[in-house]
Amino acid sequence: MAPSQTFVALGSGFASASAWAAMAWGLAFFAAIYVLLCGGNWLLTRHLLPALRIGRRIDPEPLRDGQIRYELLLSALSILIFGIGTILPWAFLQLGWARLASDPGPVQVAVEMLALLVWNDIHFYANHRLLHTRWLRRFHVQHHRSLVTTPFSTYSFHPLEAILLGNVILLPMLLHDFSFAALLSLPVMSLLLNNLGHSNYDFAPAAGHDHWLSASRRHHLHHTRYHGNYGFLFNFMDGWFGTRLPEEPPPTTAGTAPE
Repeated sequence: MAPSQTFVALGSGFASASAWAAMAWGLAFFAAIYVLLCGGNWLLTRHLLPALRIGRRIDPEPLRDGQIRYELLLSALSILIFGIGTILPWAFLQLGWARLASDPGPVQVAVEMLALLVWNDIHFYANHRLLHTRWLRRFHVQHHRSLVTTPFSTYSFHPLEAILLGNVILLPMLLHDFSFAALLSLPVMSLLLNNLGHSNYDFAPAAGHDHWLSASRRHHLHHTRYHGNYGFLFNFMDGWFGTRLPEEPPPTTAGTAPE
């Protein structure tokens, strides 16, 4: 079976599954990509790349006591919320509010993936700015307890933040009949690239401040300065709304706390 048809079959199976099966599938999916991508990024940035002398660690400060355990516990809660939340796109399909593309070609899938990637950046920026308002910052502060970030910080959210960020797929599904492959790619791309931002590792020190590989430097500035650099992978939203932090030597996080 061709890959495109395999995803079509998977999409049909998901749409026809029971509600409990859809949530169980979502829980397994989000847990699997978290373990593979976050664990893989930890091995890459803490062992393989330093051994090969590729890139460099951004902030040399040690992690706070119990940080990894704290991040893993919050991440497990976020994965549970994302898994249960799978019921919403499933319900959209059941109710006929959304449909899956029946015969998507590779070009269509690629264009949809790119569109969802850009939408993810817009959605993330809007919700991230909201989480930094005085009304919601008490929820977002849990994420900012990771002053020195790790790949496991990526899903380290308060439940409210997990709900806000986890609804990224809903509006696009109402507006367009996406391929199941493109819909599946969104959480994978989101987690993979969010790992880049939270890796505390400069993969390309020679790259410019606005280069996508510099997302780790930009997001490190966000965690040390708290205000500014609210974007995800790209920098265009921060540029449009005047929240772009200027490039500067990487500061340490000692003594830094949300304001």
